[in-house]
Amino acid sequence: MEAELQTQIAFYLTGKTPGAGLDAVDGLNLQPALLARYRDLSKLRYDFPLVLVENAADRGCVQCLSAIVDGVVSAVAQGDDGERLTKHLLRLEQEIRVLVAEGVSGALSALWDKAAGRLAARGNDLLKDSLSRARAALKTDGRVVDCGKAMPADVINHAWAGVQEKKARKFRADFARLTQKLSDILQVDAVRSEAGLSAESLQAAVGAAHAGDFDFQAMSRLLTRSAPKASLPESRRRRIKSLLSILRSQRFFAAQDGVAKLGAGDKTYSFVFDSCIAALAAYRERMPKAIEIARAVAIAGLEIEGEYNEAKHDPFFREFDATGLDERDLAMFPDYLVVISADKLQGAENDQLMEILSGGLPVKVLVQTDDLLEESPRGDAHPAFGLRGKQLANTAIGLNDIYVLQSSSSNLFQFRERILRGLAYSGPAVFSVFSGAGGQTGDLPAYLVAAAAMESRAFPAFTYDPSAGANWAARFYLEANTQVELDWPVHDFAYEGEAHQRVCANVAFTLIDFVACDQRYSRHFARVPRGQWNGSLTAAAEWMAREATGTPDQVPCVLMVDRDNSLQKVIVDDKLMREANRCRATWHSLQELGGIHNSHAERLLARERKAWEEHEGKETAARVHEPAPAAATTAAAPAAPEEQKSPDEAYIETPRCTTCNECTQINDKMFAYDANKQAHIVNPDAGTYRQLVEAAESCQVSIIHPGKPRNPNEPGLEDLIKRAEQFL
Repeated sequence: MEAELQTQIAFYLTGKTPGAGLDAVDGLNLQPALLARYRDLSKLRYDFPLVLVENAADRGCVQCLSAIVDGVVSAVAQGDDGERLTKHLLRLEQEIRVLVAEGVSGALSALWDKAAGRLAARGNDLLKDSLSRARAALKTDGRVVDCGKAMPADVINHAWAGVQEKKARKFRADFARLTQKLSDILQVDAVRSEAGLSAESLQAAVGAAHAGDFDFQAMSRLLTRSAPKASLPESRRRRIKSLLSILRSQRFFAAQDGVAKLGAGDKTYSFVFDSCIAALAAYRERMPKAIEIARAVAIAGLEIEGEYNEAKHDPFFREFDATGLDERDLAMFPDYLVVISADKLQGAENDQLMEILSGGLPVKVLVQTDDLLEESPRGDAHPAFGLRGKQLANTAIGLNDIYVLQSSSSNLFQFRERILRGLAYSGPAVFSVFSGAGGQTGDLPAYLVAAAAMESRAFPAFTYDPSAGANWAARFYLEANTQVELDWPVHDFAYEGEAHQRVCANVAFTLIDFVACDQRYSRHFARVPRGQWNGSLTAAAEWMAREATGTPDQVPCVLMVDRDNSLQKVIVDDKLMREANRCRATWHSLQELGGIHNSHAERLLARERKAWEEHEGKETAARVHEPAPAAATTAAAPAAPEEQKSPDEAYIETPRCTTCNECTQINDKMFAYDANKQAHIVNPDAGTYRQLVEAAESCQVSIIHPGKPRNPNEPGLEDLIKRAEQFL
């Protein structure tokens, strides 16, 4: 056994080819054990595929297939046959998922009909009846997209188009009103002019049906003598005609059917680009036209109200340039959209992007990372962990007024409202998305790869919204990540032991598990044969939670499964463990931004606790030196002895609680207030031992006693028990 341990330690320290007793993992097709239950996504109900809904507003522009099917079920599954209809529609949904997995694309209605045809061909009359009734109830349609390489751009493009269409409707309505009122001014002037009062004009106005009923020559002479002599000054007439020409020739929005002479049709500008260089060049080229239109809108408003003063306004509008455009002026124009791959953000592209962001231009940028585990510039099989995309997100946050969203593609549907908020934001916005469609992850679907990246903290999801408030607590959102208060999320895992019994364990999903999905890093792993499993193999999360010094007497490992779903233990070398520690440190920084385990708050709390303890000490000392009160004539009844608490059980000294909310904010299922608004532990199994210890550390009056751990498999127990000793 000693020889086996030395072999394992040697691999951990050197990462060199496994020696005797260890197996290389190349060709074993291993994947993290926690992903085993998700091998066939077509049999699961989850967010994907998505439907890019046609003509839908805001949140409804992107819907998931499951929600649409649920809506149809709710509409048709009524009465005695409701159960049958529900079952048949769930079969239809699964068949659509199978089609999408096979690469079939198109509108939901087309995939629905194709899937229904497949089922009907091998079903009975009742199934056909269910499918027919469901089809009649389907009111939603749109292109179906699965979680793949093209999906992030498809979703952002679709949502962006919806936001711009809302802006276009307002633009067209405002411009139609302006052009109509300006035209009315010219028309009234024309009617009152000499030409407008001529016999020919009057006869044309009356029409041929009554041409013989009037003497138009006499009518013209009469109206000419009685009509006001004042008419539009020639300078104003020319100005209004120029305004109409500018407004009607604009190229920022396409003309809407039925709106005459508004927009330039096929000459309309495009606002979607695949390059920051091209987008910035287009913005600069079009800026003079945007200034011209903004100036025309301002002058038109004054003309319509009859308030334009040539002496005052002519000099002002002659000098009107980009400096005169405020946020409201720019808001009338479409926003620019750039869809670019993270690996293209180098050199000039990156420089132009920084100019866009620092200049506050109305540009929305989707930066898509496909290969999160590409080798870093250092080489030597070091993963870069989506360095470019994450650096961009961090830089954008540092500029303070940029809307920033970072997310794996698996989480985009959950972030749909935040995507819309970023697209509607008045300034620049950056969407950094990991697609999960790159790398060398074998037959793992892109959805699982993307979800694993987010779960492992390799690519956490967050948003920074400058418009949400004045402080970080309002602007920064991190709660989309699983178990956001922990270093690594912990999940229940059940498997069959050697004696065919059910074994349950808590397993953390770490960066190591995510890297293990990629075949390029197989050299950093070695499989330990089942006969050599022993106490020296320590879960990677637990290994990182303790401070190792000197030569290790244990080695970190992760649980994986092979093609046959057989459980395997795989040890990890030191190089990857160091990467995992760096990833954890980065996650700690994000937690601080999100107000979780904030070091400044903890330091302030410690200072306040110390001051309180000193105050309490002085109060106690003063009471000790007070003279004893005179004995009462009647002896008081002896106080009931306080119930002795076991040091192994978690409890709170409830009567001393100051209602500070610290513990309930950590876990309101474990901690709760009684009728006196004082905290007690309602369910010690509703959370982790880590939460108990953290609650004890944050308690302002030190009345929380964590006791002993209830789950011996919780990661990092050695460190947690040591931290809890002061509260026993």
